[in-house]
Amino acid sequence: MTDPFGRIAPIIRLAPAKLNLTLAVTSRRADGYHELHSVIVEVDLADRLSLALSAGTHDTLHVTGFDAGPTPDNLVLRAIAETRLAVGRGWAGAGTQAGSGIAGGLAPALAARLEKRIPVAAGLGGGSSDAAAAIDGALEAWGAQLGPEERLRLAARLGSDVPFFLPDGGTGVALVEGRGERVTRLPPVNGAPPGVLLVTPDLRLTTKDVFDAYAAGLHRGPGGSTRLASEHLAGELRGGLASRDFLLRAGVLASANDLIGPATAILPQLVPFRRALARLLGRPIGLSGSGPTCWVLYPSRADAAAAAETIRTAGADGGLGSEFGGHPFTAAVAIRSAPVKLTMEEPSA
Repeated sequence: MTDPFGRIAPIIRLAPAKLNLTLAVTSRRADGYHELHSVIVEVDLADRLSLALSAGTHDTLHVTGFDAGPTPDNLVLRAIAETRLAVGRGWAGAGTQAGSGIAGGLAPALAARLEKRIPVAAGLGGGSSDAAAAIDGALEAWGAQLGPEERLRLAARLGSDVPFFLPDGGTGVALVEGRGERVTRLPPVNGAPPGVLLVTPDLRLTTKDVFDAYAAGLHRGPGGSTRLASEHLAGELRGGLASRDFLLRAGVLASANDLIGPATAILPQLVPFRRALARLLGRPIGLSGSGPTCWVLYPSRADAAAAAETIRTAGADGGLGSEFGGHPFTAAVAIRSAPVKLTMEEPSA
């Protein structure tokens, strides 16, 4: 362990959003969760988390950007607290600086600042990504370490999507199984990174509500086809999938999500919203995770940016309808193809 009190600059982490290219629900587990088979990719839309040692006795969090709800409930604070407990009372720096530290010899308090750039409750995994960033950043702030398996167990306790976001030096593409705890990194598509248009209506869906609707059988599909599509995509990525061939699969991937039906059962407005997007863009419209974010694949970020302007113009002109709670969040992004690198350091002010 290094001496964290020798650090001047804050620890900075970028917490990227994710996109479910496929999401198959394969069974219900005894613990109430569902078994999944999902190919997930990171995109380069990201929250920004800053962590610094605090002279206080409690962790603090300041949030800007999208409203993330009550601060005490934020996963960043829970992730810091759980990581502190995992590091334990053997933290090497305990008591080495007056006025800092948590009672009982645990690692000291942290002051966190989170810039929310990812819409909340949108199916993009922003909260889970923030939690993974907080785990990794807190360990560096304290000069502490946890083994890979312990980090994975910690992440899984915080949320089903958190293990996917743990930085492990692999690509931002993975097959995720179990309830999210089994993460197998996959090669990215070959060639230029595909662009993605993200469109999030001003409507919220909680993952729990959508899975409850799935369990109740609301608008559930016949099953089987999504799993086959997910397995096929994972196999093609392992074998080397060219970007142009990946784009040809957009129609199949857009429907390869077993949560589309349950999500639209809870929010029927999603049906005309997706139809309006399809009419304007002339491309297959997918749903990320439990929604309500819709995604559209393009050959490049520039192509996605042009489509974003089409959607913004339509929103301003009322072409998307007024029942969606105002103008949707729209972003042109690219699928991450390089190894995950989320660490940044910036000089202190």
